[in-house]
Amino acid sequence: MTSFSSPTQQIALITGASRGIGRAIATSLADSGRFIYINYQSSEEAARTTLEAVKAAGSDGALLGFDVTDQAAAESAISKVITDKGTIDILVNNAGISDDMLMVWMRSENWHRVMDTNLTGFYNVTKPVVKTMLSKRCGRIINITSTSGQMGQAGQVNYSASKAGLIGATMALSREIAKRNITVNAVAPGFIETDMIKDLPKDQILKTVPAGRLGKPEEVAAAVTFLCSPEAGYITGQVLGINGGIC
Repeated sequence: MTSFSSPTQQIALITGASRGIGRAIATSLADSGRFIYINYQSSEEAARTTLEAVKAAGSDGALLGFDVTDQAAAESAISKVITDKGTIDILVNNAGISDDMLMVWMRSENWHRVMDTNLTGFYNVTKPVVKTMLSKRCGRIINITSTSGQMGQAGQVNYSASKAGLIGATMALSREIAKRNITVNAVAPGFIETDMIKDLPKDQILKTVPAGRLGKPEEVAAAVTFLCSPEAGYITGQVLGINGGIC
């Protein structure tokens, strides 16, 4: 068995890392000296702010702009990382979108846009990364799903389906590659203080949360960072809820 390298020697790729939970994860992983690749689709300025936070945490990183729904672009970007750094030790699949509406009003494009980003994006990025992890016989993959993927949410049939699919993919992939010392886990945030819930009625949301408050991106990041640690080497195929007790 190949042991997991020291954090200061690790290369991490985080998709959708320009803001919110992705930025918090990038900063948290950087605290231990990991080199962070910050993926973004269009918000380069926001991604540079994340890079500044990574450097302020005492580490270094680089921007990696590509659309996770574009398979060729994802493979090209990841190939460049492998050429430059030799490996990717940690992959955090965080890129995701929502497009909420009742299914009776949902158009085909509303369905496919969410599924392509949240689920097919996982495939496009993870497949080429897994290849290099398998050759190294070591790695950590963390998928950011949602409580909506565990219990469903009215008005989010597309989003819930994509996140439930990501949970299934996490469990299946973990079984395929566990013997190569590669763990695959999911973190399922509930209502977290990010742009994704800024327009939702917070007073009504809080009534559904036993903890009585919204979560913080840093709390999600702390769970991800633990799952990337050597101490989490025997944890794989699991879903960790960060939800204030909702489910």
